[in-house]
Amino acid sequence: MTSPGAAELRAAERQLAEHARELARGIEWALPGWVVSSVESRITAMGSEARGAAAAAGAAAAAEVGAEVARLLAGDIDDQRENPLAVLRRAVRYPTEVLAAAGADPVERDDFAIDRFPDDIYDLTPASFADIHPDLQALGLRWGAAKAFVYRHRHG
Repeated sequence: MTSPGAAELRAAERQLAEHARELARGIEWALPGWVVSSVESRITAMGSEARGAAAAAGAAAAAEVGAEVARLLAGDIDDQRENPLAVLRRAVRYPTEVLAAAGADPVERDDFAIDRFPDDIYDLTPASFADIHPDLQALGLRWGAAKAFVYRHRHG
């Protein structure tokens, strides 16, 4: 016979897995637009060459970083050594490469940003999921709450 606690935990784990899949899909969907808008935010008059490079970089970010996030979120929470936002922040290199190739000037950053994200010379690192796309904020909150619930039930 299964205890009610075990059944509740299994249901919560299923819900967590669904939230993780939704967040991973949302991130993969949002990354291309974020890369393009990041490039647009630093180049005042973006020509077709830079726009094409940004679109290609966005597709690459979705494929590569999106896959990393999906792998992380598909794993058991007790095995996760970083969070999806930390993985997502690695996508900064995609718009950075486009901007550098286009000759965009680096922006002035504060000491924290320089220390924490030294390679982000255009100050693009997202502080939250909403910085990638507003719709990701709710997905991230649902996943985080579900993860906390499962963790608490597993570990007290």
